[in-house]
Amino acid sequence: MRPFRLGLTGSIGMGKSTTAAMFGELGVPIWDADAAVHRLYAPGGAAVAAIAALHPAAVRDGAVDRGVLKDWIAADPAALSRIEAAVHPLVAADRAEFVAQAAAQGAVLVLLDIPLLYETGGEAQVDAVAVVSAPAEVQRARVLARPGMTEAQLELILARQMPDADKRARADYVIPTVDLAQTRAAVAALVSRLKDRPDA
Repeated sequence: MRPFRLGLTGSIGMGKSTTAAMFGELGVPIWDADAAVHRLYAPGGAAVAAIAALHPAAVRDGAVDRGVLKDWIAADPAALSRIEAAVHPLVAADRAEFVAQAAAQGAVLVLLDIPLLYETGGEAQVDAVAVVSAPAEVQRARVLARPGMTEAQLELILARQMPDADKRARADYVIPTVDLAQTRAAVAALVSRLKDRPDA
């Protein structure tokens, strides 16, 4: 039987990575979309040939050079959609393989950590969505504390992400991330609820 697929998402600085780790501590298998892309871009990764076909300069030493990709996207407005068209099916295949392996191991619940879940239509690939959320001032303080981050960079990132209020409105579950103990309790309650579903 296929495990219940819980999508986890949230805007930058909302504590998604910390929250995902809490699911892992409770034994929930985690698929990380960013980590999947890194695997696909690494030497021998499935996306290397696809990217080489689009933009040969972006492949160096058998791996995708993300810096070159970034420069190409900045210079060519059509580049991003071409990259996504090539890479998204490979990411989807990686995710499907993960879910199949988790099912084979008897998992009843898996966590799919997808930063731009709503922005990329990812809600169609999960059974429910949990959004991590904190007040805007907490989010801003966390992000600006990161090395090299500026107000201008933060504004650019936020402009590309769906507003937090919209994510919360669409989510099946909202996990508050201001207080670690409160977040841990919310995660534990949600894991218990989803593992004890009648159809699990």
